[in-house]
Amino acid sequence: MLGGFGTMAVVPTPTESSRSRRWASTMRGFRAGSHVTLAHAASSARIEPAHGGAADSFGIDRARREDREAATLARGATRSIAAGTRRLDEAPDPWRTCFERDRDRILHSSSFRRLAGKTQVFIFPEDHQRTRLSHALEVAQVAGGIARAVGLNVALAEAIALGHDCGHGPGGHASEDALDPFVEGGFDHAPWGADVSLSSLNLCVETLDGIANHSWSRPAPATPEGEVVSWADRIGYVCHDFEDAVSAQIVMPDQLPAIVVERCGTRRGEQLGAFIDALVATVLATGVIGMDAAYAEALASFREFNYERIYLRDESVAQGEAVVAVLRALVEHFAAHPDEIPERVDTRGGPDDDRDGDPVFAAVRYVAGMTDRYAFRTAVSVLGFEPDRLPKGVDR
Repeated sequence: MLGGFGTMAVVPTPTESSRSRRWASTMRGFRAGSHVTLAHAASSARIEPAHGGAADSFGIDRARREDREAATLARGATRSIAAGTRRLDEAPDPWRTCFERDRDRILHSSSFRRLAGKTQVFIFPEDHQRTRLSHALEVAQVAGGIARAVGLNVALAEAIALGHDCGHGPGGHASEDALDPFVEGGFDHAPWGADVSLSSLNLCVETLDGIANHSWSRPAPATPEGEVVSWADRIGYVCHDFEDAVSAQIVMPDQLPAIVVERCGTRRGEQLGAFIDALVATVLATGVIGMDAAYAEALASFREFNYERIYLRDESVAQGEAVVAVLRALVEHFAAHPDEIPERVDTRGGPDDDRDGDPVFAAVRYVAGMTDRYAFRTAVSVLGFEPDRLPKGVDR
């Protein structure tokens, strides 16, 4: 590379740089006595048991955490019990509650990771626009904050929130329209996520129920934490989808309905705060997982605005039609040629699922799990789709 005076600067290779040498010197950490290794040479962090207890008695293991839940959570909150109720029995974890384990399993799952490549609103989003992954993380933050404030099980709320969209296909909600004809009763990302995408994780029944029923069109979740996620999902996407549309200059803040501006303002932070505070206040005042009518009306008006001005604008409808064409063609192809589905791909049904071995089900599972780019690249490379027939994205 050129230096400041137009001459070729000498750049040391990684093995020669002082930074690399410093990094390599930490390979085995730093010894503190004969039995302890530290991450930092000058580490001085120490903890001691509270109230003069024995040194081996102050770890907060699963059993102690369960005792704390019993003493501190609100009546009606979901308690963690041992390993939880799962399809396959498991031994309890020594440190984590059953719902903390669920949260961690979802966070490390391939279905969750692939959300990074799936549409929230904009196909092929720009750097600062949401994906399904960032949406799930924001919903988990909102749900966890609400659950913590009203005395519910935070780990369960976060687990449901992280997993709630793992059943989504590529291309946003248009994927549900695309896959409907191939699934008896239609394709719904909520139960698909619980019954298929995350079935191998052996999650607790409460977590699966919350994921399967987070959409407002589904039956009510069986737990208050599941109800909280239903609200957190709507609050989250209404606010952040609007922010992304503003950044894309599709809408402007001064176009919001007056009831939204008056009660919630025009910026995402104040909008989230207003809706969360309204929900928490209502729960604490009534015990019902709901929102007072005035703020609920503002949220409904906000969502209607997004539908009309963002989700149903002509460009979005055209994108959705392109997604439907691509995904249906992919399912039809792989159902007719199941041997072309890579061996590494899990095409099995969930537990006791009689669709195991069905080539159409295998094709739907494969296509539903694809990221946007993988699906559209496959349409070109395998089906010979012309690029002009694909959804338009910022990198095309």
